[in-house]
This record gives sequence, C-alpha cells and structure tokens, in this order.
Amino acid sequence: MANEYAVDAHALIWFLAGNQRLGGKALGVLQDPGNRLYVPIIALAEACWAVARGKTRIASVAALLAGIDSDPRFVVVPLDRAVLDRSLALSAIPEMHDCLIAATALVLGGASSPVPILTCDADIISSGLVPVVW
Repeated sequence: MANEYAVDAHALIWFLAGNQRLGGKALGVLQDPGNRLYVPIIALAEACWAVARGKTRIASVAALLAGIDSDPRFVVVPLDRAVLDRSLALSAIPEMHDCLIAATALVLGGASSPVPILTCDADIISSGLVPVVW
C-alpha cells in the first residue's frame, strides 16, 4: 500500500517549480512514485492564487493545474462538512487555511492516525496536532 501524505500550498508550489526551499524530506516524499499525495482544495486554491499573482516561477495557473492533473499520485480532496467540523475544534492553529489543511489530514487518516502533512508552516508544526514532514 502507498504511503499517504497531505500537501500544503508551499510544498506543492516549490515542488512543481523546482524551488530549493522545499525541505529535503518533503522532496523525497514528493519524488517517490509509490506515494499518494492528497492536495486539500484549500491548498490548491492558495497555490492558484499565488501563481496568478506572479509570486512563483510557475508560468500560469493552467500550468500548475496541468502539473497536478498529469500526476496520478495527486488526489485533490474537497472541502466538505467533515473537514469543516473537524477544523472548528483546532484552536491551536489560528489561520483558517492552515486549520483546514490540518483538518483534512486528520479526517483522511482517522482519529488515531492522521495523514502526515508536507509543510513548513510554523503554526501547524507547533500545534502538534498532525505529523509533519519537511
């Protein structure tokens, strides 16, 4: 069975753009053809927003989406009521987008085994609510 990970916006953008700021362990996870990579829709929306505003080396939103769509390891996870409900209890993460990303990892993995998140976000890391790979 594939290892499963949630991917935040920075990890996604930096991987697709070949940015050296991507953490070494996260890069290894993203390069492994056997891993399943869950992209919370909120993280994908953040990535599209950054690309559309020229904040990355990715040429266009279409190029970003093509990078996701062409790699079968990426699975876009919708924002649904289960994720929303779980996020409402995550007061240790103050920013809404980060809270929804963490909630997605918690819902995907179940209460006892959250899916690790590829992130360098300080609030997610310091919350201790989900395992982090960077």
